[in-house]
Amino acid sequence: MDISALILAKNEENMIGDCIKQLDFVKEIIILDQNSRDKTIEIANKYNVEILNSSEENFSKNRNLLLSRAKSKWILYIDCDERLSKDNIDEIKTVLSNITYSAYYFPRKNIILGKWLKHGGWWPDYVPKLFLKKKLIKWQGKVHESPIVEGKYGYMKEPLTHYTARSIGSMLEKTIKWAKIEAQLSYEANQPNVNIIKIVKAVILEFSKRYFVKLGILDGTIGLIEAIFQSLHKAAILTYLWEFQNKK
Repeated sequence: MDISALILAKNEENMIGDCIKQLDFVKEIIILDQNSRDKTIEIANKYNVEILNSSEENFSKNRNLLLSRAKSKWILYIDCDERLSKDNIDEIKTVLSNITYSAYYFPRKNIILGKWLKHGGWWPDYVPKLFLKKKLIKWQGKVHESPIVEGKYGYMKEPLTHYTARSIGSMLEKTIKWAKIEAQLSYEANQPNVNIIKIVKAVILEFSKRYFVKLGILDGTIGLIEAIFQSLHKAAILTYLWEFQNKK
């Protein structure tokens, strides 16, 4: 199919191989490696793929770089930890045979610590993945990046699978890394000063929303763990923001 599959990768030696192998239906695969220190590039070089390198942390800039190198009519962004089923591929073929929309959202099953979380705000978790290249203008946003598209979006029915948060350690690492970046962006946007009341209130509200309002309680122990982590992430953002605001 006339599709360029575009992949961002960093230290993904355990996931990159299977990610590439599932894409045998596309015309080209381009990987942008962000200074991996493991065997990601070594494994990727075993396949017929193009590999780019970038030290940039900004997701939008990296996605735009991949876009600029793609040669196909359609663009498919896929993460190293995402997997397409046969039903996904069949649905993509159907979409390409009858162009109706400029881009498509996919529902996504988030597998956290080995469990598909169906509650807590994690399902159906629609994400934009497939684009008619000429209609995708660019991506914007440093962390929670979003595409600017000329035209309308369609919605796929078949969900892809997202093997995110595969260990407590990786969850903590990701929380700390992205909380600091989000706090920096909030600081640059002159957000109101943080105090202990705001932090406590934000943590309680986030946990209550995830665990009770959005029924994370129905996902058992892992639903509880994830609600705690989302609360921790919110607390980390505000704590970093407090630090930025009070540096002498």
